[in-house]
Amino acid sequence: MNKIVLIRHGESTWNKLNQFTGWHDVDLTENGGREAKLAAKLLKKENFYFDEAHTSVLKRAINTLWSIMNDLQQPWLPVKKTWRLNERHYGALEGLNKHETLLKYGEKTVVAWRRSFDAIPPQIKISDIRFPGNDRRYSNVDIKDIPLGESLELTVNRVVPYWKKNILPNLKKNKKIIVVAHGNSLRALIQYLKKIDINHISELNIPTAIPIILEFDKQWIAQKYYFLQ
Repeated sequence: MNKIVLIRHGESTWNKLNQFTGWHDVDLTENGGREAKLAAKLLKKENFYFDEAHTSVLKRAINTLWSIMNDLQQPWLPVKKTWRLNERHYGALEGLNKHETLLKYGEKTVVAWRRSFDAIPPQIKISDIRFPGNDRRYSNVDIKDIPLGESLELTVNRVVPYWKKNILPNLKKNKKIIVVAHGNSLRALIQYLKKIDINHISELNIPTAIPIILEFDKQWIAQKYYFLQ
């Protein structure tokens, strides 16, 4: 079986505070750092090595990847960073406490924003300080492509083109690849590859820093995925 390793970043400071994070660039907690080391330990136990890595442009994912690569003695690994692997943008929810948001908007609405396929959270305006276009790391991104708030469906629409152009072709060349990204960018990718029914996508949860092994057949159709424990 052909394989790829997918990992969500370790626990971040806003994960710990139960805040909607999205594209906001927060650090790992001490526990998140430990989670990254545990991920490396699990990969090392199974004799994984890699030819290249892909990650987002957010430091919680980048630092998780660096930690894993250092512990695997592969700090030299070529790394491609892209905004297309960023967490979904939570729009006007970014920075808000999730419990307080439930009390304000109601559980049904918030659960739909968080877990459904097509529900879009309240969007921000370009004038909002949280608009990613104000960040120099996105200076080369067409402003029309920078989100104001995303559903999982919209996240799929930006993740999949990167998969098709930058990851799948190298998998087909038998390169061993690791992707360290975010809960929803990985949910988006798995939904697309495994053709998960959009009515059941809420059941797919990606825990922090647990390696996911995704296997493909000879036709590069995703067959199964499982967590290293």
